Amino acid sequence: MSPRAGGGDAPARAEVPPPGAAAADRSVPRDDRPRPVGGSSFEEMWRELLPIGRHPGSGGYRRYAWTGADGECRAWFREQAETRGLAYEVDRNGNQWAWLGDPAAGDAVVTGSHLDSVPDGGAFDGPLGVVSSFAALDELRARGSRFTRPLAVVNFGDEEGARFGLACVGSRLTAGQLTVEQAHRLTDADGVTLPRAMEAAGHDPEAIGADPERLARIGAFVELHVEQGRALDLSGDPVGIASAIWPHGRWRFDFRGEANHAGTTRLADRRDPMLTYAETVLAARREAELAGAVATFGKISVEPNGVNAIPSLVRGWLDSRAADQATLDTVVGGVEKAAREYADAHGIDLDVVRESFTPVVEFDHALRDELGRILGKDTGLEVPVLGTGAGHDAGILSGRIPTAMLFVRNPTGVSHSPAESAAEDDCLAGVRALADVLEGLART
Repeated sequence: MSPRAGGGDAPARAEVPPPGAAAADRSVPRDDRPRPVGGSSFEEMWRELLPIGRHPGSGGYRRYAWTGADGECRAWFREQAETRGLAYEVDRNGNQWAWLGDPAAGDAVVTGSHLDSVPDGGAFDGPLGVVSSFAALDELRARGSRFTRPLAVVNFGDEEGARFGLACVGSRLTAGQLTVEQAHRLTDADGVTLPRAMEAAGHDPEAIGADPERLARIGAFVELHVEQGRALDLSGDPVGIASAIWPHGRWRFDFRGEANHAGTTRLADRRDPMLTYAETVLAARREAELAGAVATFGKISVEPNGVNAIPSLVRGWLDSRAADQATLDTVVGGVEKAAREYADAHGIDLDVVRESFTPVVEFDHALRDELGRILGKDTGLEVPVLGTGAGHDAGILSGRIPTAMLFVRNPTGVSHSPAESAAEDDCLAGVRALADVLEGLART
């Protein structure tokens, strides 16, 4: 079943992290905590968001695009903006904006992330960046900072792609990487199209499309995100700077066989696509290991999906990522070659469709270096720079505007899971780092 409206389930337990025990690090201790001015504190904002879309059984989040849970998150964002006296607006693609200063002035410094989730995802992926953005603005106001450039916080819609199968829909539309025609063809597992879902949530689907005028207002975009890995935990740093996003994509493998009775059909007479699918899953693991990359079949659809029926169709989605394009091509090519060999051996028809792809993203070097200079000037420490295999809105926008990313330490490296975590001290260190970066950039 696909996500449905009204996803704001009650929490299974009272709290999820943070707070958590602060991990040892090499940072210089600072007693000053981010201070709210005209709005909720970081801790208060976090508590307000925690129950929204949390599934009572799994403890994970189901905040899917254009559902009830997503609407509650969007209402929360608007409340945070208006409480702080920020100018609130929703763009043509459903992305939410909160402005400090005149958007029309141009050369704005924008921060933010997303509020939607993967199925049963963790609390931090996306929301940490949005909450930290509001908290960083509060900190700057408390400092009495003055700026020569406007500032903004953004919540990009449908970043995870959990409902319609395509990641970063809001930012892709804005950057012109997703056409209106392509967007209108997106459909969830229940057959609901993206336009119908947007319209049901009160947004005009006929207005979507590339938004070059909006992008022209932005001089720099900095996204804070919980690290989806353990590099910072291993180095002992609470905060890091992103260097690049690995090239990555999603491929749909359709294995078509013949439906038949599970109890009466001889093994020799079967055209069972599940066998070919299973062998392909193992092939993906082998190819990824050989190449030093990653490859995952994490989603599957089966027809007719009966316990006592041999499937007629097994549809599996491959997610693969690698440090460079050549390696990624080798992995995916190897997986497809193996799948076709298995399909031929079992009398299975196979179609492979690339549903999405993002090439390697090298974040703007000048902006990345400036972040390092800003964060290192007070402590004298060199903030680590690290790559990531995870896609982000910052990566989508990088081809149009200068973008950068900050990562907050994740002690376990677990992500896209209810076990995703970050210590409170590290989260607050991320807020301070983001505030320092915004202050440095917006005064330039």
